[in-house]
Amino acid sequence: MATFTMRDLDEALQGCGQKSGIEIWRMENFKPVAVPKESHGKFFSGDSYIVLKTTASRSGSLHHDIHYWLGKDSSQDEHGSVAVKTVELDSALGGRAVQYREVQGHETEKFLSYFKPCIIPHEGGVASGFNHVKPEEHQTRLYICKGKHVVRVKEASHVPFVRSTLNHDDVFILDTESKIFQFSGSNSSIQERAKALEVVQYIKDTYHDGKCEIAAVDDGRLMADAEAGEFWGLFGGFAPLPKKSAVSDDQTAESDGIKLISVEKGQKEAIEAETLEKELLDTNKCYILDCGLEVFVWKGRNTSIDERKNATEAAEEFFRSSERPKSNLISVMEGFETVMFRSKFDSWPATSTVSEPKQGRGKVAALLQQQGVNVEGLVKKTSSPSSKDEPKPYIDGTGNLQVVWRINNEEKILLEGAAQSKFYSGDCYILQASAISIASKMVESMKFMPAQARIYEGKEPIQFFVIMQSFITFKGGLSDAFKKYIAENEVPDDTYDPEGVALFRVQGSGPEDMQAIQIDAVSTGLNSSHCYILHGDSTVFTWCGNLTTSDDQELMERMLDLIKPDEHTKAQKEGIESEQFWEILGGKSEYPSQKIKKDGESDPHLFSCTFSNEIFNFSQDDLMTEDIFILDCHTEVYVWVGQQVDPKKKPQVLAIGEKFIKHDFLLENLASETPIYIVTEGNEPPFFTRFFTWDSTKSAMHGDSFQRKLAILTNKGKPLLNKPKRRVPVYSGRSSVPDKSQQPRSRSVTSSPDRSRVRGRSPAFNALAANFGNVSTRNLSTPPPMVGPMVRKLYPKSHAPDLTKLAPRSAAIAARTAIFEKPKPTPQETPTSPGSSEATNGAETTEDSKEEAEEETNLPTFPYERLTTDSEDPVPDIDLTRREAYLTSADFKEKFEMTKSEFYKLPKWKQNKLKTAVQLF
Repeated sequence: MATFTMRDLDEALQGCGQKSGIEIWRMENFKPVAVPKESHGKFFSGDSYIVLKTTASRSGSLHHDIHYWLGKDSSQDEHGSVAVKTVELDSALGGRAVQYREVQGHETEKFLSYFKPCIIPHEGGVASGFNHVKPEEHQTRLYICKGKHVVRVKEASHVPFVRSTLNHDDVFILDTESKIFQFSGSNSSIQERAKALEVVQYIKDTYHDGKCEIAAVDDGRLMADAEAGEFWGLFGGFAPLPKKSAVSDDQTAESDGIKLISVEKGQKEAIEAETLEKELLDTNKCYILDCGLEVFVWKGRNTSIDERKNATEAAEEFFRSSERPKSNLISVMEGFETVMFRSKFDSWPATSTVSEPKQGRGKVAALLQQQGVNVEGLVKKTSSPSSKDEPKPYIDGTGNLQVVWRINNEEKILLEGAAQSKFYSGDCYILQASAISIASKMVESMKFMPAQARIYEGKEPIQFFVIMQSFITFKGGLSDAFKKYIAENEVPDDTYDPEGVALFRVQGSGPEDMQAIQIDAVSTGLNSSHCYILHGDSTVFTWCGNLTTSDDQELMERMLDLIKPDEHTKAQKEGIESEQFWEILGGKSEYPSQKIKKDGESDPHLFSCTFSNEIFNFSQDDLMTEDIFILDCHTEVYVWVGQQVDPKKKPQVLAIGEKFIKHDFLLENLASETPIYIVTEGNEPPFFTRFFTWDSTKSAMHGDSFQRKLAILTNKGKPLLNKPKRRVPVYSGRSSVPDKSQQPRSRSVTSSPDRSRVRGRSPAFNALAANFGNVSTRNLSTPPPMVGPMVRKLYPKSHAPDLTKLAPRSAAIAARTAIFEKPKPTPQETPTSPGSSEATNGAETTEDSKEEAEEETNLPTFPYERLTTDSEDPVPDIDLTRREAYLTSADFKEKFEMTKSEFYKLPKWKQNKLKTAVQLF
């Protein structure tokens, strides 16, 4: 069977696909001609195009997707020609590419994601002699927008446009010379309206040089509204729209069930079978899988390029004869089938998909080099293993406080001192089982600000280990639930006995990430890649495998100081162990001697919470505040929750993540114990935002997705809704709360690495901060400053930290625990009741209030607009905690409906509440 190489391709295609990016060719006289990069995304309805998307995976290998786009006015002959060219291109690239047939107006979401926010095809093409000439006068156009995640834009067929084109279900954009109107049908979703605004921005920048007005018109707004009146005036006046939209030609007919058709020598033959099994596919043949809205071509690995061309041409003929010219066609090679293709089968063995060779990229480079192609930069250089290869935690584990509870039935048992880093396999620690509901309540009490994680033993992510730093897992358990399980199932209690026999495997990447895991005390548990600690018969042994490094052995010494401090040890080297060592382990036997390969993090995939839509080439803008999204990274799964999500759905987000893992939508054999993170909008940790180009100011805006985007378009990013900003606590592990009595009053508040400004905290939290001011004490429960990659001071090499010598903190921990155990106030209780913290706080600030009332007369005054928390022109060098003091007396009375003297007589909590209401706090 002859091999099709790069040299056999058309000259314009030779050397393509060598680096990440998009390459486009337009068919001119049945020959591909390269489209310059500045014209990418500009398509003509009379032409056909080839689009090659090259992606470099995290492993460095290259993946190719080939699309051929068919304009609505392009010829049938051109359709067949461009389809054949994609088969040739695929073969030259190694035969692993997925090929997609894209029809104008019915493109796949993956194709549209390359050209965000949209593509708006132009009329004409090469055959009609159309040239790229801008019209001298602006032509008013009406566009129809559809889609929540990607937008399909279609120009209205009526010229001039008429009112009957509008409907209640879609979003429309009317582009006039001086203003762009967006009309949102009453049945359209907020997400559809928000995505359509991205198209408005595109039209404004592309066709108006960024200079025109924007107007949003809602379905139902009558002529009384100025912008609505202007919009309807362009249609000859307002009139009710029909309740149902006209039948759209976007709909594609479906076939009766799924059909498998064999293609051999240009002849098609239906395959009869009760169930669709992978075994029906012959590696020496090509097949068409007809799924109605989608049609697949499957090519066996042993087929020739001519057989593959025949199958593709048969599929094109299939579209013409079946009255489904707008269906999508996806072509896959045996061993590299897409998830969508495999999901159509009732049975598909998990091991049947051929993995891409590890050196695949190098082989492609060698092949291209033989053909005279410059492959500089294509081959990924290899290097010896180093710390750079270790995954980064993207979390700061330093701080002053660590609070850990062990779950005993529905009760939380507080762990203190060294016990906080010693877990038992049979227990839960605010993570799983009964701990889940308790952790959810804690997160809710913190206004959903922390990132919540569900973690199983043996599947801990690096973030968990970095928080714990020195972590020990013992066998057995201490909880009543574990003891009950032991009794009911009559199994031996293997709970760790410090005086008995125990074997620990030591692992980790450094002093800030080291673990000792107790395993069965048998020789088969050893591995040449690890160091171990064994104690029994009043003797302590250390054992180092031949594949371990000096760093591994140093970690073992540190963990030894935590498990068996100040005890004499007998060092054992693999291959020269003592008889006593093997006797304690029950005798010598075979054990693994190969380097353990860790599961690598795969390329992330983003899904909507219904799992029905994967969002390709995603960005932060795809995270809509009304929705829940799943970010699948294979080794861990994130569930992102928008601020505007229905409150009833928020307690269900963990179940959504578990359901995603259970159904394994990417068919990647996700383990049920895969870590799940719950991340709320506005509080995304760095180990989540690293998958995006992140702008924290976007999640700080108020309103729904549509209102936010409209604010950016029309109001320079200023939030439209007059809502108070959410108060996010400032956490710091490097400074304590200054004593107010010892601090001079300051009208100017600045921040520096040596001083952390703290305000708006509860008495319980202030008690914690005051008790944990020692910078040598770690804080692992308070969310730390999120920075990455991490920079921290390592422990001295001479000895491990003594976790038993932590600063006294019982009162502070009790205050912290009380946050989550505080009973709900009775209806008779009020914020000013004598026993309430608010009343106490108010009493404590009486003297301060008098002082503030006396000082406010000497302060300069400024306009209200310059003093708000979201001011575009804020006043510099003022006391930001007392913005109200700089208002004029008239402005103050207008905003607060009282005088300054009356205001400063109020309790502090009430002052802050009023200031928040008028955006001064």
